[in-house]
Amino acid sequence: METITYEYGGGLYVNLTNRCDCACIFCLRQNGNRGSIYADDLWLDHEPSRQEALEDLLRRDLPSYEELVFCGFGEPTFRMEDILWLTDELKKTVPGLPPVRINTNGHGCLISGRDVVPELAGRIDRLSISLNGATEETYLARTCPRDGAKAWQAMLDFTRSAAAAGIEVTMTAVDRGMEPEELAACETLAASLGARFRVRHYIDS
Repeated sequence: METITYEYGGGLYVNLTNRCDCACIFCLRQNGNRGSIYADDLWLDHEPSRQEALEDLLRRDLPSYEELVFCGFGEPTFRMEDILWLTDELKKTVPGLPPVRINTNGHGCLISGRDVVPELAGRIDRLSISLNGATEETYLARTCPRDGAKAWQAMLDFTRSAAAAGIEVTMTAVDRGMEPEELAACETLAASLGARFRVRHYIDS
């Protein structure tokens, strides 16, 4: 049975894909994990269709959650078109839908081959964007993106554009191997892009 949606804290999380264009050194996937403290098994044998995901979501009491989060065990913006469709369908059919967030590495425009921010504005309420390095060098060393330095710049541009579009943006960094000075530099960088900053504590399972 595929894990399409799962609960964590007060939120409902949506797992649409295991694809990712990064190989972060702290990611549980690098150790062969299929899940985490969030859910036992998030590895998908097949990606759910948008209709399968919608049916799974509608079985939940959506207004009871604090937020709806597109996240999972991959980079959700590989399913950008489906996220937009699902959000539209839910907003049309579910009174009292909670705020919608995407947890992303910020490469959505790079992956989609276009500027997706205008499509997110008015649909997506919040973005959590993985920063994980105060400089291009440290970012590339920790996240190992497929597109190299191009991914660093794409993430910065995406963050700046989303914040300017009125989306609530928080950048995050996993604290494994990062000194307080670097975390402070990350916070300064996030602020310069119009975003908040939050430290994520490393989990090993």
